[in-house]
Amino acid sequence: MAGIKALVGLSFSGAIGLTFLLLGCAIETYGVYWPMFVLIFYILSPIPTFISRRLSDDSESSSACRELAYFLTTGIVVSSFGLPIVLARTNTIKWGACGLVMTGNAVIFLTILGFFIVFGGGDDWSWEQW
Repeated sequence: MAGIKALVGLSFSGAIGLTFLLLGCAIETYGVYWPMFVLIFYILSPIPTFISRRLSDDSESSSACRELAYFLTTGIVVSSFGLPIVLARTNTIKWGACGLVMTGNAVIFLTILGFFIVFGGGDDWSWEQW
């Protein structure tokens, strides 16, 4: 039952994060949908960690594959925070929209981190569940 509660909580926080992203795009004063490109970063961010957990041996405390995955994931997350700032600096979007998108980024990436903490740590967890 604890897994269901965690899944519902993660779903709720993901919905909150996407709501902030959509508000940054859809409010009439902002009205530009360029910040929606951060959705690509949301999709790409867990992929290196999924691959490294699948390929690396769990007996080692640290491996080159896992460290490379952490590095790539960090680059993707930083890029997702950098894109709205670059768009705001070039006056493509307004700074209020940038703030809403950055808030949505923080919530979404904390949700992804929460998924890995809740569902990725146990020995009884298998990839076939998802």
